[in-house]
Amino acid sequence: MPFQIIRNDITKVSADVIVNTANPHPVIGNGTDSAIYAAAGEKLLLAERMKIGEIARGECAVTPAFGLSAKYIIHTVGPIWEDGNHGEREILHSCYSKSLALAAELKAESIAFPLIATGVYGFPKDEALNIALSEIGKFLLTHEMEVILVVFDKKSFELSAELVHEIDEYIDEHGVGLAREAEYEGLWDDDRRRMMLQRRRRELSDLSSVNLLNIAPEDGIVDGCAYDEGDLLQPGCFQEVIPNAEQDRVPPPGKPYIDYDGKSLDEVLKDADKTFQERLFELIDASGIEKDSYVYKDTFVDRKLFSSIRCKKDYKPTKRTAVALAVSLHLDMPTMQDLLSRAGLALSRSNTFDLIVAYFIEKGNYSFIDIDAALFKYGQPTLGNCEK
Repeated sequence: MPFQIIRNDITKVSADVIVNTANPHPVIGNGTDSAIYAAAGEKLLLAERMKIGEIARGECAVTPAFGLSAKYIIHTVGPIWEDGNHGEREILHSCYSKSLALAAELKAESIAFPLIATGVYGFPKDEALNIALSEIGKFLLTHEMEVILVVFDKKSFELSAELVHEIDEYIDEHGVGLAREAEYEGLWDDDRRRMMLQRRRRELSDLSSVNLLNIAPEDGIVDGCAYDEGDLLQPGCFQEVIPNAEQDRVPPPGKPYIDYDGKSLDEVLKDADKTFQERLFELIDASGIEKDSYVYKDTFVDRKLFSSIRCKKDYKPTKRTAVALAVSLHLDMPTMQDLLSRAGLALSRSNTFDLIVAYFIEKGNYSFIDIDAALFKYGQPTLGNCEK
């Protein structure tokens, strides 16, 4: 998987390269710099750092990693934020781009970054995050490397206020039925209850006339059925009471049911539609993608898992794996929902993860990095943590 956002102490992350937000002088600084020296071994690391001497802001240099779970430490010096008019953004862009380029020269397969310059240097966290994601995204277009953005706590991770506002509005608008669904969850989400209601409905519809007052009605409802008080129940004259949220749900696209009139069960099963695996590779072929590697390298699905998907006709992915594959193919919402439905999955309007994914798809933004940043911000599992 080429990109992950994780919450951790960067000194405890295993990667070929650990990036340090260094002091420009060969001394032990504060924050991340101090923690990395302590974990690597202060004397050994400081001796190597002194060989390098001064590092200009926006530049980087490399030392061995010593006691860290890494091969190298790349030391980069970020900008001190003044007012944004003294080249701070350009310096921060340089920190990321030059660190990534140096890691590529070292033939590293993985690199872990902190959010550079957001501590004592005071760089605004939302802008720093946007710059980090921009440079990482550009790098991954032309390089194969696992890039890990390590966030020590949620306070260190901020999306732009504008994006947060847009996502919040989207969730509010499209998740309007959530509260009502939660209120009725115990009554209406139980499959057994629904089956009992349907059976009761069939039984009642066979009666020629029944005074509902003799069926112990209460507030116009009998076993989940509505009626006009005092009326006689005639076959087909009632309807099941469903919470309003039910009416807000959008039925999944595709063909959720098969017309089974006059068919045997064997015939119905024989007419089953394409599986998730069959439809996925049909979409891959239609996209013009020539090699499987172009798909799994563009997603967070690793090569072994992708090979398993290709070999198993009845493969059932997790939702995150299915969504990652759909995003990699730039599927529109109806096609994505159809693909997910073939694995018994769907994007729901009552689920924050699903709403965030839908927000980006409807905006035409298929950037894994942007989607994962938003998922992480809202406390959702990221696509970078797909099954292996």
